[in-house]
Amino acid sequence: MSLQDRLYEDMKTALKAREAGKLRLSVIRMSRAALKNRAIDLGHDLTDDEIIEVLAKELKMRRDAILEYQRAGRQERVAELEAEINILEEYLPQQLNRDEITQLAHEVLVSVRANSERDLGKVMGVLMPKLKGRADGKLVNQIVRDLLKSEQK
Repeated sequence: MSLQDRLYEDMKTALKAREAGKLRLSVIRMSRAALKNRAIDLGHDLTDDEIIEVLAKELKMRRDAILEYQRAGRQERVAELEAEINILEEYLPQQLNRDEITQLAHEVLVSVRANSERDLGKVMGVLMPKLKGRADGKLVNQIVRDLLKSEQK
C-alpha cells in the first residue's frame, strides 16, 4: 500500500472514530491538502519520496512553531502541536538518532575531503539527500559543524 493510500484509509478510519479521531483527521486532511498542492505544482502524481518530502516539511513547520508557542507561554497549543507531530511521524521513515547521523556525516566528510567550515555547503549538499525525511536539518547542520570544527583542530 502506498503512502497516499495509507493516508486515505487512515482518514476514513478517523472519520468513523468521530470525536476520538478528530485531531488525527485534521492532521491527515492538512497533510493530504499539502500533498495535493505539491502534486499540482509539480504537474504529476507524487512518488513516495516526494510524499515523504512534503510530510517532512509539515513536520518541520510544526517543530518550528512549537518554539514560538513556548516563548509565548501557550502550553495548550504546544501540547496540540506535539500530538500532531506524533501523528505525522507515523507516516515518515524511522528517524535516525544522533550517532547514526554523525556516522553518515563523517563518511561524507571523508568522501568530499572536507576539512574546514568553509566546506559545510559541499558536505550538506551530499548528506541531506541521503537523510531526506529521516533527520531534522538543524540537527544535521549542527553535527556537521561540530565535526568540521574538530577536523580543524
